[in-house]
Amino acid sequence: MHKQKLAKESYVQMTELVLPNDTNTLHNLMGGKMMHWMDIVSAIAAQKHSNRIVVTASVDNVSFKKSIKLGNVVTLEAKVTRAFSTSMEVHINVWAEDIPSGTKVMSNEAFFTFVALDQNGKPTTVPEAVPETEEEVRLYDGALRRRQLRLILAGRMKPHDANELKSIFNL
Repeated sequence: MHKQKLAKESYVQMTELVLPNDTNTLHNLMGGKMMHWMDIVSAIAAQKHSNRIVVTASVDNVSFKKSIKLGNVVTLEAKVTRAFSTSMEVHINVWAEDIPSGTKVMSNEAFFTFVALDQNGKPTTVPEAVPETEEEVRLYDGALRRRQLRLILAGRMKPHDANELKSIFNL
């Protein structure tokens, strides 16, 4: 029997304060620090889903929509969108909040992929992720296309084998 878990069971929220050591010369949060936090929060979500140690397999395009300033409170939210045989796609949203001014904006968004490992460090199967909300279903439905694109870009799949992508481009 194939085990299942609800997508919401993997939800993780992490909060950080942007300190001087986290910023560049313009007093904005450094991109590398943001990526570090995103990797941590998404790894925890993947671990919660799989109940295994996980390793980062890929990072999709990380978009920096708004800069995050010194003193901002950063909230990172991560959740597994879909699980494949041994890998999981995790969606991350990042919010920046300026508490004194009362403003909060979405700053970053990304998809990370993790592989679950057994006690010998070998890839192992993970439970299926079951979406419930409209947003979870939307992310779940798009995950196969994003996975095929990742595999093509990594040279692990031929474009003509990417059936989900063909349907988008009417090929």
